[in-house]
Amino acid sequence: MDKMGTLRRTHYNIQSLEAKPGEEIVVAGFVARLRDMGGLIFCDLRDCTGILQLAFDDTSDRAVFEKAKSLSGESVVMAKGTVRERSGKNSELPTGGIEVFVSQLLILSRGATPPFEIRDEAQVREELALKYRYLDLRRPSLNSSMMVRHKIVKSTRDYFDENGFVEIETPMLIRSTPEGARDYIVPSRVHAGKFYALPQSPQLYKQLLMVGGIDRYIQIARCFRDEDLRADRQPEFTQIDLEMAFSDIDDIIAMNEGFLKRIVREFLGHDIALPLRRIPCAEAMRRFGSDKPDTRFGMELVDLTDILKDCDFSVFSAAASSGGSVRAINAKGLVGYLTRKEIDRLTEFVKTYRAKGLAYTRFLEDGATSSYEKFLSEKHVAEVREACGAECGDVIFIVAADDATVFASLGALRLEIARKFDLIDETCLDLLWITEFPLFEYSEEDDRYYAVHHPFTAPMDEDMEMIESAPEACRAKAYDIIFNGVEIGGGSIRISDPALQRRMFTALGFSDDEAEEQFGFLTDAYTFGAPPHGGIAYGLDRLVMLMLGKKSIRDVIAFPKVQSAAELMTLAPSAVTDRQLEELHISHKLADGE
Repeated sequence: MDKMGTLRRTHYNIQSLEAKPGEEIVVAGFVARLRDMGGLIFCDLRDCTGILQLAFDDTSDRAVFEKAKSLSGESVVMAKGTVRERSGKNSELPTGGIEVFVSQLLILSRGATPPFEIRDEAQVREELALKYRYLDLRRPSLNSSMMVRHKIVKSTRDYFDENGFVEIETPMLIRSTPEGARDYIVPSRVHAGKFYALPQSPQLYKQLLMVGGIDRYIQIARCFRDEDLRADRQPEFTQIDLEMAFSDIDDIIAMNEGFLKRIVREFLGHDIALPLRRIPCAEAMRRFGSDKPDTRFGMELVDLTDILKDCDFSVFSAAASSGGSVRAINAKGLVGYLTRKEIDRLTEFVKTYRAKGLAYTRFLEDGATSSYEKFLSEKHVAEVREACGAECGDVIFIVAADDATVFASLGALRLEIARKFDLIDETCLDLLWITEFPLFEYSEEDDRYYAVHHPFTAPMDEDMEMIESAPEACRAKAYDIIFNGVEIGGGSIRISDPALQRRMFTALGFSDDEAEEQFGFLTDAYTFGAPPHGGIAYGLDRLVMLMLGKKSIRDVIAFPKVQSAAELMTLAPSAVTDRQLEELHISHKLADGE
């Protein structure tokens, strides 16, 4: 192998465009492709900025020419030469009009044949790509994603710095708390039998920073949750986490709308109009069946409960009489696509959301076919059609059940139809706030209420007196920001009154002793004076994914984990030695079959 010696890179590939013809430059990178045409050799050199062609011919120094012939794919090289116009131009490359005629070539490391082609067009199994992630990162699109992620983080820091925020790191080893998702726990060697938890968020610490007089806080925070994974979820993830003292909902929303406007303009070239829409959560559920609605298309839910509560069809009337609802969507103009076979598929689809069935009416030119209208009176049929705005070419779908099932199934069905039949304008940017979330949710399994967000979320002022008497009706000073039907961030105004915080703990089923044990440090801090405050946290991985138009956050994380929470490259998690366990005062026994 050659040594770099005194040779140093002068230009990245893209910077070669700034060089004058005949100027001598030094470039470095990986051999992406070699084309040996006998007396002429071309090498595509790849670096983090793109591809540049290196050229060798029969006028080249013989030793340099022979070294070029010996190149193999993915070898690491450094080349010195003169910039010249390329004879066979490549309009698909930014540097496709020039090349470097090489006078000195160093082979710094020879590359073995990779297990897959290092190019964006190659079809590679995800498991193989993740096993060799260091090779996958060489692909231009993935490499570019890392660069864009960096720039979004920098832009974020710049914006909040300009607005008086101070970046502060909070601890990674904290105490475990009972609310929220499952913690990752870390055993303590020094404190036998005790454990730290990895933070699900810096929530408590950023509230304590407000008590500590840090007026505006921000952190690019690493967070951890031991929960089942999906395409947009990882066990470890990154948040843009911030908190503002002496603020209310309008202050926080205004600050964050300025941030969103900047990054959308900077990275997508769109100028979004402010203020963004705000939709109360209850309205979003009624209209779209979702608290993170995609409003780039219609097909809103129609409430048929009052129309059908007294009908003779028991599926509908029973749902209404038991406190549930009967709701519909109208797939306008899709009767030619929504065949009986497709409707059968959609029926199975909504069953995954606990719906027992899917009623429908197809409006054809020669009449309507329906799964339920024969059980209804002519009056009920006419009223349903009118309420849904049904016309020839439409298909009505109806679900009757408890509200949670109706909203979940029709909300998902609405999206499924829109995606499959291209009803979504992908060029449209749909940014909006969902506000006034429920403060509590009831668990029948545990026979108790849980906080929808966390126990430190403040109730709406007008709902304060219902905390004990009607917790299910309490709304929170909470807000989520939605980007094209995906929640990219959420936050709330925090409780800063110790008496109100104690009421909240009581409503959540904590005894005084339990509340003191788990959160006494916070309530004690509040007794020394706490400014009103609130904040928000963005999922950075999800935000970058949407900005780049990717389908999975794995495409914007350098070393992601798979659905089993394993990392295929280093084979984490792994076993540890008995000695390590002994030092941590831990013994373990695997269940049978593990």
